[in-house]
Amino acid sequence: MLGLWGQRLPAAWVLLLLSFLPLLLLAAPAPHRASYKPVIVVHGLFDSSYSFRHLLEYINETHPGTVVTVLDLFDGRESLRPLWEQVQGFREAVVPIMAKAPQGVHLICYSQGGLVCRALLSVMDDHNVDSFISLSSPQMGQYGDTDYLKWLFPTSMRSNLYRICYSPWGQEFSICNYWHDPHHDDLYLNASSFLALINGERDHPNATVWRKNFLRVGHLVLIGGPDDGVITPWQSSFFGFYDANETVLEMEEQLVYLRDSFGLKTLLARGAIVRCPMAGISHTAWHSNRTLYETCIEPWLS
Repeated sequence: MLGLWGQRLPAAWVLLLLSFLPLLLLAAPAPHRASYKPVIVVHGLFDSSYSFRHLLEYINETHPGTVVTVLDLFDGRESLRPLWEQVQGFREAVVPIMAKAPQGVHLICYSQGGLVCRALLSVMDDHNVDSFISLSSPQMGQYGDTDYLKWLFPTSMRSNLYRICYSPWGQEFSICNYWHDPHHDDLYLNASSFLALINGERDHPNATVWRKNFLRVGHLVLIGGPDDGVITPWQSSFFGFYDANETVLEMEEQLVYLRDSFGLKTLLARGAIVRCPMAGISHTAWHSNRTLYETCIEPWLS
């Protein structure tokens, strides 16, 4: 009898375990799923949220579950409104998104929107931006004849546009807020109501606080390329710009870097600046190019 029981005991235990298997499965913890930080997208000149449908598709495919907000403000011709007005409007939109994301958010800001976002990082004392991805943005200004300028100022060329842009009337247009004529630097410094301020090129009472705020960012990812066709010089996307002879000086040669006027030198020293140049992409294709997304954007969407 003992021999027979000893042979059957293992089978009995198997049956017993099988009967409890459904309960064990119910009690088992669910597989862990990575939680991605929310992404906020800010469009550029004459754009709208619809322009970023491909980018939204890429993020949803590679980082499923990511909350992506393409801010639908200052669309179309409204994007010509003064940039400080736009900064205030976008600030009101991003504050509640950041408040719901204590782990931080990512900013993807295209073209003119990159300047709006840089100003946001400067004026917001408690922003929690992990990666600020500047997508083909004229961070050091614009000095080139483009279709946008010809439509807005049909009788002006870049050589004489300073007469309009560096006037109180001209500064009511967003394009003039970052028009940077290397041949009229004194006029730029005195008249620019936006770029010269966020660059710390002109003294103002908020300069120290703005620099401190900007340095809260985790990573500054700069994207642009030589075939952009709009940003002039294209190196402005990387904080390079013309000198008085229209020779491009790279970021490390710019006074705003050497003086660390708003934090560029500090960011580079701590390894927080990422430069991702890419050839063969025109200005309107940056946010829809899959290779660019996989190479320069996706790695920074933690």
